[in-house]
Amino acid sequence: MAAAEADRDASSAFCAEFLDFSAKDTAARWLAAADLQQEVHQHLAQYVPRILCRGPCSREEQREEQREELACQLLLLAPLEWLLLGEEPATGLTLLQRNNQPSPLCGHVFKVGEPTYSCRECAADPTCVLCMECFLGSVHKEHRYRMTTSGGGGFCDCGDAEAWKKGPYCQKHTPNNTHPAEEVWKKGPYCQKHTPNNTHPAEEDPVAQLPTDIVARGYSIFFIILKYAVDLLTWEQEDQLPAGLEPPDRGDMYYCMLFNDEVHTYEQVIYTLQKAINCSQKEAVSFATTVDRDGRKSVRYGDFQFCEQAKSIIVRNTSRQSKPLRVQVMHSSVVAHQCFALKALNWLGQIIQYSDGLRRVLCQVGLQKGPEDENISLVDRLMLNDSKMWKGARNMYHHLLMNSLLMDLKYKKIFAIQFAKSYRRLQTDFMEDDHERVVSVTSLSVQLFTVPTMSDYVKDDHDREFSITDLSVQIFTVPSLARMLMVEENLMTTIIRTFVDQLRHRDLQGRFQFDRYTAQQAFKFGRVQSLIGDLKYILISRPTEWNDQLREKFLEGLDAFLELLKCMQGMDPVVRQVGQHIEMEPEWEAAFTLQMKLTHIISMIQDWCATDERILIEAYKKCLYALSHCHSGLSDGEQPISLSLAGHCVETFRYQVSQDKVSIHLPVCRLLAGLHVLLSKTEVASRFPEQLPLGELSPPLLIELPLRCLVLCAQVHAGMWRRNGFSLINQIYYYHNVKCRVEMFDKDIIMLQAGASMMDPNHFLMILLNRFELFHNFSSANCRKRYREANKDVVQQNNTLIEEMLHLVIMVVGERYVAGVGQVDPFEEVRREIIHQLSIRPMAHSELVKALPENGNKETGLERVIDAVASFKKPGVTGRGLYELRPEWNKHFNLYFHHYSRSDQSKAEDAQRKLRRQNGEDTALPPPAPPPLYSLFASLVNLLQCDVLLAVEGAVLQWAVEPSGGGWTESMLQREAVTCSCLLTPVL
Repeated sequence: MAAAEADRDASSAFCAEFLDFSAKDTAARWLAAADLQQEVHQHLAQYVPRILCRGPCSREEQREEQREELACQLLLLAPLEWLLLGEEPATGLTLLQRNNQPSPLCGHVFKVGEPTYSCRECAADPTCVLCMECFLGSVHKEHRYRMTTSGGGGFCDCGDAEAWKKGPYCQKHTPNNTHPAEEVWKKGPYCQKHTPNNTHPAEEDPVAQLPTDIVARGYSIFFIILKYAVDLLTWEQEDQLPAGLEPPDRGDMYYCMLFNDEVHTYEQVIYTLQKAINCSQKEAVSFATTVDRDGRKSVRYGDFQFCEQAKSIIVRNTSRQSKPLRVQVMHSSVVAHQCFALKALNWLGQIIQYSDGLRRVLCQVGLQKGPEDENISLVDRLMLNDSKMWKGARNMYHHLLMNSLLMDLKYKKIFAIQFAKSYRRLQTDFMEDDHERVVSVTSLSVQLFTVPTMSDYVKDDHDREFSITDLSVQIFTVPSLARMLMVEENLMTTIIRTFVDQLRHRDLQGRFQFDRYTAQQAFKFGRVQSLIGDLKYILISRPTEWNDQLREKFLEGLDAFLELLKCMQGMDPVVRQVGQHIEMEPEWEAAFTLQMKLTHIISMIQDWCATDERILIEAYKKCLYALSHCHSGLSDGEQPISLSLAGHCVETFRYQVSQDKVSIHLPVCRLLAGLHVLLSKTEVASRFPEQLPLGELSPPLLIELPLRCLVLCAQVHAGMWRRNGFSLINQIYYYHNVKCRVEMFDKDIIMLQAGASMMDPNHFLMILLNRFELFHNFSSANCRKRYREANKDVVQQNNTLIEEMLHLVIMVVGERYVAGVGQVDPFEEVRREIIHQLSIRPMAHSELVKALPENGNKETGLERVIDAVASFKKPGVTGRGLYELRPEWNKHFNLYFHHYSRSDQSKAEDAQRKLRRQNGEDTALPPPAPPPLYSLFASLVNLLQCDVLLAVEGAVLQWAVEPSGGGWTESMLQREAVTCSCLLTPVL
């Protein structure tokens, strides 16, 4: 009762003081003071704990919050506004807004789940998005667009000319040459007091458009308030305040503060709170919800011992299976000042909305370096302490950064440089953090690293969305910033090396090893993938012009990327299981997750190389050197063997896929294959042969690893690896899947084509037979006889391998729909894919999109092609609309299309034969004439007329006429017929 009476007396006294308070007089006193910062701090020390430190939550919590807001505004913020404006805040802010010429950037910050719109025709990249209001007021609503929901943290790109190829402004944000003040007051927009010190046009510095006294006071006030907020949000002591902020009457009351993490579940937190503070389930749910939303919540209020008791129970109950929940017993005055620090940041964000000049003043204050002994800005302090803050504090200062620094290209550049300098430390902190990336400052990279023009100068247990690292999306997606950072801060290399440093679990050969990951390592691997997104942001916009600095830094980044690929080359090797079934399925998903994340990065690097001949030549040399390093121990200890067939001999070494280790991960080989195609497509190989090490290439080594991988797939199809379980089957599935095949299966075929075009076709086919473990079937009649006398499974396996081997020969010779191998363009590549998908059956638009690979801009090219090759059949009452292949395109069907699965091939064959029977046509399905080859691959046609292939075909025909049977299949003869038809086709 006595305590309650004391609280009521204190409240009554405070109310009386509140009624007598004058914000105007307080501001006048501050203005006359010799030390403004000291005066403001004394005022905050006196009032903040009395306003925001009112004890435990009452049943009238909403009303109490309203009282706090009113008291904060009138006692704390109103004096600051009077001091800044020099007059009644309502009048002064209205005048600022009237005279303001705001930035053309919209800058609307998206909330989680808010719809965003991206124009598929005009956006510079997929990260360029509009809010609903700007989209509906823009030309893009009439274009092809993509609608998605935001994960939170990004902002609208309306008004950013670098984000849009055309139509950068909506109706609301279209720049107006007339100054807004002139629209309001045609004459005399300023009184004598507020006449600007500079009346130049609006394109001048907006700070110069403000009265000098407001500018001077703005610098002082913004510095004091921003430094106060930074000091409190980065404050680590629980029982003390910074000097000058200790309250006159300190008191002895504490809060038990519970902090959020991404480790413990709702149920764990609710159960623990019920035991620790003896609350109802409903109250515990409310506490847990607030902690999850804001990052922290007071769960007990009282003296130190009372709060410490709750803390010990919470820690004890949550530390049994994982690290305990973070709990701190904090003095009530510390909590009060931290709460006001958030309100102060929010106030700064509101004030700068009234004036672009004040926004720039705040930017200058935030980025100004401190004394020489510190040499660090206030913004730097916030970034470097990001992982130590709770979710609410992170969100608040991230929004302030987006509303200030990121709304102006000049200050965005300065911030981007500081962000890049601190990138490695920020990412390392994020890996150890327990917050999601959306509340991390690293998430801002997308707003910085995808600005193309800047790139010409520079090339926790919470998720990243709550980390400063998440701001990378706001930075790296600005192409100008991205290239500036690449050149000046070596950003590409920094990102890659930071990524590699985080994946330290390697085998003896230095390759990534995921099969023995602990839960913590798996957690870190999930987090480190965000760095790949940052790398994608800086590469998403290709340079149109190169300079020596950009070339140097890109090639340095390529060196780092090749080191990453070398760690992936040959990872997760498998060995055929014989005897008994594998006991435990090995881990395979992590390696394929990494491969899928890097797929677009590898394609983008090739796109960059294609834009500059010097870069392409150097990249090819570096990649070839990296592959030579990977091949250095390939044949060590292996027994050399000599193969002879059809009068030809070749030297190789003993290796069997069915007995030795083999890996499906070969990114270095595949990158070299992509660069080799670019040499052909750009004709660099023919124009600058003296600059390329083509004479140093060893074709047998080039084809060795991709051939092993393709043989592995063939043996799996033949049923030879059944005892290896589902993990291998899943790997083979994704190897051919549309998500991975562009940089896996397709590149392996290209590497075999490159090797075959540079070596004797007889030697190529003999090595092919040897790796398929079929050489003795064709070189010795007795050996073939023994196989026929073996059990049925062995015969079936060998027949399947022969079919797969012949199919591979068909693909090596006939798959030419890659620009650089065959003389085709991207339009023809997509058209061929659609033709073969629709040859299976009519398909819906969504099915076709899923069947086509996406590029880095999430485009498939479907819309450019579909109307030319297909007709749309409208849906019935309950059906859906389908695309059907136009009859004139049926002649382009190829039964041995390399992207068909066995199931697709069978369905397509049945559909096409049925269609031909209905049309009264011959049901044979000869392959269409392939496009002509580029000169670098022209010698591929020699495979069709070499002695070894003729010997193989002759042997199969001989088996077919033998009375014993069982040594051949119809599929073998079909594949032979295709090779013969390719030989007779005039267009080669």
